[in-house]
Amino acid sequence: MAVWCSTMEGLVMPMNGDFWHGKRVLVTGHTGFKGAWLALWLQMLGAEVMGVALPPSTEPSLYALLSKQPWINSQMCDIRDAQTLIQCVQVLRPEIVFHLAAQALVRPSYQNPLETFSTNVMGTANVLEAVKGTDSVRVVVAITTDKVYKNREWCYPYREDDALGGHDPYSASKAACEIVIASYRDSFLGAAGVAVASARAGNVIGGGDWSTDRLLPDAVRAWQAKQPLVIRNPLATRPWQHVLEPLAGYLSLAEKLWVQPDLAGSYNFGPAPSEAATVKKVIELASIPYEYCVTSYEICKQNLHEANWLALETAKSNAILGIHPRWSLADSVLKTMSWYRAQHEGADARKLCMADIEQFEAQA
Repeated sequence: MAVWCSTMEGLVMPMNGDFWHGKRVLVTGHTGFKGAWLALWLQMLGAEVMGVALPPSTEPSLYALLSKQPWINSQMCDIRDAQTLIQCVQVLRPEIVFHLAAQALVRPSYQNPLETFSTNVMGTANVLEAVKGTDSVRVVVAITTDKVYKNREWCYPYREDDALGGHDPYSASKAACEIVIASYRDSFLGAAGVAVASARAGNVIGGGDWSTDRLLPDAVRAWQAKQPLVIRNPLATRPWQHVLEPLAGYLSLAEKLWVQPDLAGSYNFGPAPSEAATVKKVIELASIPYEYCVTSYEICKQNLHEANWLALETAKSNAILGIHPRWSLADSVLKTMSWYRAQHEGADARKLCMADIEQFEAQA
């Protein structure tokens, strides 16, 4: 059983204890950036970790670097292939499912909207259909995004009960995911005793992300190559957080739902709304560990729509799960850029990740 203790604020904070030891946990999208971090953390906690995903989409990839040592039970499967996915999940028989597999980038969603919708919407439906036919599952945490909300560019953060929407195909697909998740929970899984929650996280940073069109990976590529970084929208404001912050939230949410399935629903995870920062501020912090950090800010009208201001209200996660940010924005950016520098200079990626996880846990 999980061990629980009261925080100073009177909240209930989940402690790992022996909860995860021996649990059969499936992570979809374990070859991606967040999925690889989550799978490693679960392995460190003693869980029996299984992964379903496509091969890594970047070179290098954190998953490949972690795979140089004994790794998890990894199955390469496209979540859009419903029949293969269902067979795979029924063979693996997980108890807890973290669904992270997705097309996760805004600008590529404009280039290939059909792939984005098929992966994010039908892929999510396929995962939940596979869960519906597997009686071993007790908890599902499906990861969406902070961009599921109908963005009105207003000056207060979005709450879980605010209207869903999405201008770009990525945001729209993730908003549609939320409806799919709620439908499966209400129509099938809740009555079957499966607690299903959606997790909406703000912009995530951390070592090991080599995706294109992401702020810090773009900065690392440019500065390591001694090339100037070009920033197209320096005043865009986002709820930045280190990858371990939302992952800790997902783990705590799964623990909570295991013992209180009636708390299934949607949850925001992010820094305090007042901590949302501009792209320019993040780049200024990111440049500190780098000698070459030339940056060009080109404020211009975009052909593709992107939100200018976005923040999340996290009171629900704070109150129910006892989740509070552990690392400041400055610490998160510094740890991210230091990870990249160390790995580029030959440090082992697994050891770097484990050190970050151990430091993060120590600050609980």
